[in-house]
Amino acid sequence: MQITLDHVGKSFGSDLIFQDVTAKIEDRDRIGLVGINGAGKTTLLNIIAGSLEPDQGTVARGSGLTIGYQRQNAGLRRGNSILEEMRSVFADVYELEARMQQTAEEMSRDPENPALADRYKELEDRFLARDGYQVQVKINTVLTGMGFAEHGFDKAIDKLSGGEQTRLAIAKLLLEQPSLLILDEPTNHLDFKTLGWLEDYLAGYKGALLVVSHDRYFLDRLCGKIWEMEYGELTVFPGNYSRYVELRDERNARQQKLYEAQQAEIARLQDYVDRNLVRASTTKMAQSRQKMIQRLEAEPAEKPKARMKPPVIHLNEYAAEPVKDVLLVEDLDVQVGEGERQKTLLTGVELSVARGDKVAIIGGNGAGKTTLLKCLLGKSPVNPGARITWGRGVKSSYYDQGSDHLDPNLTVLDTLWEYYPKSYETPLRSMLGAMGLKGEDVFKRVGQLSGGEKARLKLAVICLAKSNVLILDEPTNHLDLGTKEVLEQALAEFTGTLLMVSHDRYLLDRIPTRIIEVEGGKLHQYKGRYSDYLREAAGQAAPSGKTEEKPEKEPPRKESSFLRGKEQRRAEARRRQEYAEAEKLVAQLEAEVWRLEQEIASPEAAADYLLLQDLCAQVEEKREALSKAEDRWLELSEG
Repeated sequence: MQITLDHVGKSFGSDLIFQDVTAKIEDRDRIGLVGINGAGKTTLLNIIAGSLEPDQGTVARGSGLTIGYQRQNAGLRRGNSILEEMRSVFADVYELEARMQQTAEEMSRDPENPALADRYKELEDRFLARDGYQVQVKINTVLTGMGFAEHGFDKAIDKLSGGEQTRLAIAKLLLEQPSLLILDEPTNHLDFKTLGWLEDYLAGYKGALLVVSHDRYFLDRLCGKIWEMEYGELTVFPGNYSRYVELRDERNARQQKLYEAQQAEIARLQDYVDRNLVRASTTKMAQSRQKMIQRLEAEPAEKPKARMKPPVIHLNEYAAEPVKDVLLVEDLDVQVGEGERQKTLLTGVELSVARGDKVAIIGGNGAGKTTLLKCLLGKSPVNPGARITWGRGVKSSYYDQGSDHLDPNLTVLDTLWEYYPKSYETPLRSMLGAMGLKGEDVFKRVGQLSGGEKARLKLAVICLAKSNVLILDEPTNHLDLGTKEVLEQALAEFTGTLLMVSHDRYLLDRIPTRIIEVEGGKLHQYKGRYSDYLREAAGQAAPSGKTEEKPEKEPPRKESSFLRGKEQRRAEARRRQEYAEAEKLVAQLEAEVWRLEQEIASPEAAADYLLLQDLCAQVEEKREALSKAEDRWLELSEG
């Protein structure tokens, strides 16, 4: 056991954040913590990490527990280089190595001294216990996997962007290997290559993992439990995110049926009482039914709470269609910087977009995706000779992934008035209300808004524009899961033309009709959605026009080999496959045990002894199978 939460509660002033939170984190748990922005997820993480005390309840931590908590840009020493920061994790190992070297020199001068030999042996044993000879390999593997090879490991931390510093903080935690690793939105600022490497690394992580993420693809791949924080309560579900959605909906449907059945029974009994209480011949029967009503009302079936309302997003209200050829791009070079610092990111871009196309642009960080969009919109300069032609009748709206274009001193309502100065207050406030910005929220200054609130404000601007062409740059960043789902549905139903940049793999596997990958300074096009792109890219080493050079394309494969033989790599691949299958079986059996336990607790089982006996037998059988599956999973995880 790592951590036990027992009836934990927390308030800030008169605001109750959550109460009666009871849960456990076991040694190799993979837990995803989900809930809308402001539900209390970060507060709970801080309590678990020990940086915040609960107001009620207790937190018990196992002996020897070490916790690594990834916070934004936390735990990095300014002035260090990337390599120095990573080497600081192994300061004790480097000290042992220095002492071993010193002792070896003394032994060379005094070879007959047994005390020196004993000292060297003791130091070497400690060095080996810390896997000292593999330290540099570990550092290289993690830094390369997290995308720092291109920087050079001597680059100063101060020169990294905020997103890069966050990635480096995660890399440092991976090297520290705490027994409980807590990650808060770790997939932000990661491109597909880095994200895939991180998922593979965490899949084999030997400690427990607790992660807050709005990346459903990530939660599906890694998590075996989901903690849902809603209405100040924590509910634990077995399985990954997709399974959680199924179980949550099944639970709500079951609760709704039980509630409706009880209400119907109360109404039936009350009707009998109303008709028969005053009649002498039926008074006793009516009184008996009154007592039955009182018993039912004393133990009411819980009415399922309504899901917290996500925003309402409508994008199909544009008035006119554009011509068939919406966009034509020829001979475009995408460049950043000026003078000697000018850098060409893309050369000879050729692109055509037809009415109704839904095009997604993907690629590594810094490849030129956002700059390409800005060139198309005339927000960045283009090379002489480039031709960018928008079709007649195009009305476009641009969603910028940043918020620098929003005036932090304006209120939310005034921001909309800046875009739509001729609009009345009522429709603007109605739109803001649909986005969850209600009441006094509309008078907040933009600089006071959270990332999620700013994202919803930008969506309000887009919805009011009623455009037939949408150009979106990372539209799901900072959005909670409920808002993401609503936006996806709106984009799926959008009958206009869409051009977007995104790292959201769920979104990419639902919306686009075409994927454009930016790589090697060129655009490479794939028909279909993200899963189609993965299949085609995997089976095609060099698509038409694609750069042949691939040494930087697959660092995880290069790092993972480290001169191992083919047989070792095949054995390792088999072990990873068996591990994934074992983990899937554990999640499946956990879900079955949970389902049977819910049936045992149902009124139907309580009223039917034979059914109850059968369910108890089934749950014991599943628990035994689960225990064996967990043993096998642990055996495989230890390599």
